[in-house]
Amino acid sequence: MRIINKHLSRALVHVLFWMLFIFVSLFLFSDFYWKENPFLQYLSLLVILVYVNYFWLLPFFVKKKLYAVYILVFSIISFLATQLYCYTFARCGCSVFKCLSDYLWQSLVPLIFFSFVWMLYRFLDEQEKVVVIKKQHTEMELKFLKSQIDPHVLFNNLNTIYSYAIEKPNEVPDMVLMLSDNLKHVLYESNSKTVFLEKEIQFIDNYIKFQKLRVEGVKKVVYSKEIDDDVYEIAPLLLITIIENAFKHSTLNSDILIDIKVENGFLECICENDFKTEESISNNRIGLQNLEKRLQLIYKDNYEFKVEKGNTFKVFLKLKLK
Repeated sequence: MRIINKHLSRALVHVLFWMLFIFVSLFLFSDFYWKENPFLQYLSLLVILVYVNYFWLLPFFVKKKLYAVYILVFSIISFLATQLYCYTFARCGCSVFKCLSDYLWQSLVPLIFFSFVWMLYRFLDEQEKVVVIKKQHTEMELKFLKSQIDPHVLFNNLNTIYSYAIEKPNEVPDMVLMLSDNLKHVLYESNSKTVFLEKEIQFIDNYIKFQKLRVEGVKKVVYSKEIDDDVYEIAPLLLITIIENAFKHSTLNSDILIDIKVENGFLECICENDFKTEESISNNRIGLQNLEKRLQLIYKDNYEFKVEKGNTFKVFLKLKLK
């Protein structure tokens, strides 16, 4: 449909120009009657010259980047066409310079106009190709960044289930169900551009439940959430990077504070934890840098992302939900 509209717009531009050009030539700049006006005879030749230039000369010289040669050829064609009109069709008997001053515009106007039209549509086509390439690049980059997240989440959950299968087998069935939900979210639901906030929060809830079991006795997890409505949509697997890094890089016998708040279409996620060494922070930043790349690609100016390192490592994310 879009291609058809583009071709129709081009055809309309061509038809409207020729109608206007004929009207101006016959009624505003000519003293001849319709049947006596040599312009009508010359018009057929002019159309041929214009479209030879449009479909062959201009594309050829632009492709070869022979701009100076094209200008020379263009000038010669305009000059010869004007002389042909003066001495063959109009038979005005005027000098070369008088001929050029009176009739050159009839050759130049359509040639220049359609050369401009060709360059304009070529520019629009190139811009459209750039947009498509950027979109493909963005989608590929998002898939790559998401692929870096998925394995970490799943392996941590599997390790937790393995340890509980040995120590507390009665709790394994519920854990398997939670893992099944998370697998479904990561493998299927997260392939779309956005998911319902309810699904993403459920994924976070399950992940934190797993982590609470995994770090029981060595870390304290304080998780709070306040959501005014869960019908919003969010890009999948954004929050998990912040939360996962907090568990991964926090110290033993420390607190991990996670607060998620959704109000009036805005989501705020604050995650705070003690941190180990500069090496740990460096590794931590890799995941957060990937997160910020995704935020830039998806939310552009509709987010706020801050990382503060003081007595604790604190990550703040605020974004406008869709």
